[in-house]
Amino acid sequence: MSTRIAFLKGHGTENDFVIIPDPENVIDLPPAAVAALCDRRAGIGGDGLLHVVRSAAHPEARAMAAEAEWFMDYRNGDGSVAEMCGNGVRVFAHYLQRAGHVAEDDIAVATRGGVKTVHIAKEGDITVGMGKALLPEGDVTVSVGDRSWPARNVNMGNPHAVAFVEDLDHAGDLYTAPPFSPASAYPDGVNVEFVVDRGLRHVALRVHERGSGETRSCGTGACAVAVATARRDGADPAVTGAPATYTVDVPGGRLVITERPDGEIEMTGPAVIVAEGEIDAGWLETATP
Repeated sequence: MSTRIAFLKGHGTENDFVIIPDPENVIDLPPAAVAALCDRRAGIGGDGLLHVVRSAAHPEARAMAAEAEWFMDYRNGDGSVAEMCGNGVRVFAHYLQRAGHVAEDDIAVATRGGVKTVHIAKEGDITVGMGKALLPEGDVTVSVGDRSWPARNVNMGNPHAVAFVEDLDHAGDLYTAPPFSPASAYPDGVNVEFVVDRGLRHVALRVHERGSGETRSCGTGACAVAVATARRDGADPAVTGAPATYTVDVPGGRLVITERPDGEIEMTGPAVIVAEGEIDAGWLETATP
């Protein structure tokens, strides 16, 4: 490993990430190293880490290399591996454009949740094709303290439990993962969204992200919320034949989610790079037990 490692810091609706460019996949990033980098006091700080690798250079992405040159090797803030991150994809695409790897227009990004199509507008927001939602059957309940709510099980390449509440304060501090039942519904844990109505096809959420705690935004969570709300509202596009678009307010900003009659979901929102620099590899080695 070289003595210095390049990094950038970015966010999408304040869901923030450490970005490590590593096209040939030569930087070793074990879970403890990722957790050290994402530590907000002793590291750079972030909800997660975006490891930027060419698909052909990563064993988990080689099969997707013909469709997508770049692989988003996404890690949660605790170092665990995650399937997808909607805000992360926008920031990832913004980095690729900034670095000169891609131009404006449509690009493909490989993720553990499959290949995602991203539209980079000349100016303004970035739109990500998030694929289709899966709606596993079975009742799910989430709880905070002595309150509990039924939740909609939605899978966006990663698992979500969407609960409609009267007040977002009912979600509590979200320092720890809200309990859910049955345990068999989410054997690997779950992202939990608490949702309130703000107006016609307009909702707001708070979220506990698996492996990260409460975050300022969750892109796949916003998609899961839009899908769950459309079903609650009787606005399933597959039934009505019309797209369903919801504005989803998150603590860090606003996302617009559209589900089409064919089930494909698009998410539109901002992406920002705020800093870049170098990590001292010696520090990283000492910070990693």
